[in-house]
Amino acid sequence: MKTILEYLDLQSMLRPEKTAFSDETGSRTFSEFKCAAERIGSALLHAGADREPVVVLLPRSVRMLSAMLGAMRAGCPYVPLDAELGNLRLTAIFEQVRPRFLIAEESTEALARSCGFAGETIRIEDAERTETDLCALADAYRRILDTDPAYIVFTSGSTGAPKGVIGKHSAMLDYAEQLTGVLRVTDADVFGMQAPLYVDACLKEILSVLRCGASLWIIPKRLFSAPMQLVQFLNEHAITTVCWVVPALTLISALHTFRETVPKTLKTVAFGSEVFPIRQLHLWQQYVPARYINLYGPTECTGMSCWYEIDRGFSEGDRIPIGRPFDNTEIMLLDEANRPADEGEICIRGVSLCHGYWNDPERTAKAFVQNPLRPEYPERIYRTGDLGRRNARGELEFLGRIDNQIKHMGHRIELGELEAAAEKIEGVGTACASFDPERKRLALAYTGEIEKAALTAALRGFVPEYLLPSKTLRLDAMPLTPNGKTDRRAVYALCFLKR
Repeated sequence: MKTILEYLDLQSMLRPEKTAFSDETGSRTFSEFKCAAERIGSALLHAGADREPVVVLLPRSVRMLSAMLGAMRAGCPYVPLDAELGNLRLTAIFEQVRPRFLIAEESTEALARSCGFAGETIRIEDAERTETDLCALADAYRRILDTDPAYIVFTSGSTGAPKGVIGKHSAMLDYAEQLTGVLRVTDADVFGMQAPLYVDACLKEILSVLRCGASLWIIPKRLFSAPMQLVQFLNEHAITTVCWVVPALTLISALHTFRETVPKTLKTVAFGSEVFPIRQLHLWQQYVPARYINLYGPTECTGMSCWYEIDRGFSEGDRIPIGRPFDNTEIMLLDEANRPADEGEICIRGVSLCHGYWNDPERTAKAFVQNPLRPEYPERIYRTGDLGRRNARGELEFLGRIDNQIKHMGHRIELGELEAAAEKIEGVGTACASFDPERKRLALAYTGEIEKAALTAALRGFVPEYLLPSKTLRLDAMPLTPNGKTDRRAVYALCFLKR
């Protein structure tokens, strides 16, 4: 097996009439989904696509999923984009990739043209009507190697410039095997997808469906600002498994949704991206009896690399471990001298490593480096920029970003310390700390019912003087990035730039 397309072929034989993917506009069975992907792949090959990036710019939908897999059918890495990324970001991505081919509909083609796309557009509705060319598809598939690029997803760099992470087929296959084993996925599972399709986070659900014959609902984005309706959606569609960013989960628990309704069919709640506040986790555990799994991993390593199933009670102030690495992956903690340490930068080795960043050898060379512990032969590791340590049980713990460490009032501190302290306080939903290095000011933005003065007073019981913010800002909702993580740049602007 060399690509995930073979999973789709198998499911189409075993479960041809079973619903695979659904959204608000409709559903596709495994056989229908395979047929659509083959037609789209045939259209690309007839247009002359030859193992090159194909941009998919469509609304978040089953149709977009078909286009992504259709590009893979043609032997091309897909580049998933969405209008919500904004014109400036889209323009930068088109400038980097310079694609010859775009899969779009009328409105998204116009957007792409306005952002600098000058190649050939393949309209999705035309591609889905293309006659399947089995010979051309078979020839394209024979030429694929499992080390070839499968996709390019763009993330933000520290400068704000997008970075195109190049995933490969072998890493996707390995990820599918490891992740579905950890989640214990079966063909009876129904996933509820929160993630956008232009980030690697969506692979958790897509790979689980293809590998195990499960089903997937793409949950409308608007429901993630309407927690009551969101829970009703989960119940209506008998969702058994969610793999969400933490803010999506705390949206439900922090707004007292469980007093009115609870998810009734959930069996597995996997979460990642940020630290789950203990108080919010306790609410979930109280109302929703399920397996709770903390996942950790960077986009540059195909998704998630570590997992920890919550198997004991945690108190306020405790850290939920990220546990241990997936099989076939090693986590190394290195100090500033590149020596093994009990606390240090999290570095990853294994087949899960992506190729690097598209058309950006300089940034690739900085992040994907020679393994300093094995200088005898070439082997790359990925430097995550995250701090980690092993606790007394030998479990890995995530301590925060290296670039979130600041020097304030003579102390080197981690912004996450202040955030974790704030989230212990009754009346606080979520919190995000920011630091202005020029004015040496520490600020805290938060959501919740507690007044600012009361929060500051309560913080004195949890943190030392040097960790007390000079400014607090209560928000109706925490700004989020398009993929659902806390938008720290937006919080910084609200705290220090807004007049």
